[in-house]
Amino acid sequence: MAESGGRPFAGVRLEGEGFVLRAWQHDDLDALVRHADDPLVPRGLSDRFPHPYTRADGEAFLAGRVVDLDHPVLAIEIDGEACGGIGVRPRHGEKAHAAELGYWLGRRHWGHGHMTRIVAAYLKWAVPALDLHRIEANVLDVNPASARVLEKNGFQQEGVRRAAVRKPDGLHDLRLLGRIWP
Repeated sequence: MAESGGRPFAGVRLEGEGFVLRAWQHDDLDALVRHADDPLVPRGLSDRFPHPYTRADGEAFLAGRVVDLDHPVLAIEIDGEACGGIGVRPRHGEKAHAAELGYWLGRRHWGHGHMTRIVAAYLKWAVPALDLHRIEANVLDVNPASARVLEKNGFQQEGVRRAAVRKPDGLHDLRLLGRIWP
């Protein structure tokens, strides 16, 4: 049974070619752990996405203790199961017109063009729904595929923060990509 906990975006359901975007549900736990517990998935993500990815990590995420699930953080469902996530973190105050985009997808679904279509569908909904005019995303230098997804969706590189992130294999550059809506 799906539980939403009264979250504001619990009723969102976006259908696209080969995928559905919807609220995370407690019964997504097994699929979440299966797709997230892959050493290649978190290599380009922040430390909030651990490896190994345990059941306890999945439970904490689904309970809203890792990211704020009151924000529009949606599960990516392909072939009937949650296999990734996408969301924006809205800014506040004088930056309330902007948000930071983040996403991940289980490796089984890489290389099929899903993320380009998913990002397009998500932003088509999120930008007007949240009255946003700027979306930005940070991409680690080891993740050129993610930068390509963003560029295919109209994002432009705005800068590079050199040696900005320390990962187990050393320091990495962080690329900032952004897109403006009128």
